[in-house]
Amino acid sequence: MAKKKGGRLISSAGLVNYYESEDRRAVHIGPIAVIVVAAAIGAFIYVMDLIRV
Repeated sequence: MAKKKGGRLISSAGLVNYYESEDRRAVHIGPIAVIVVAAAIGAFIYVMDLIRV
């Protein structure tokens, strides 16, 4: 019986491992900024819908 190369565990069942990375080149966005931008976009769409009426 031939052995598979790579040594991956079969028991992982396709689960992905995520690691915290402190890469300084990556774009970092805080959770508050995401909430504020989402609320601003929602308010803009709501106002545009009211103007259409």
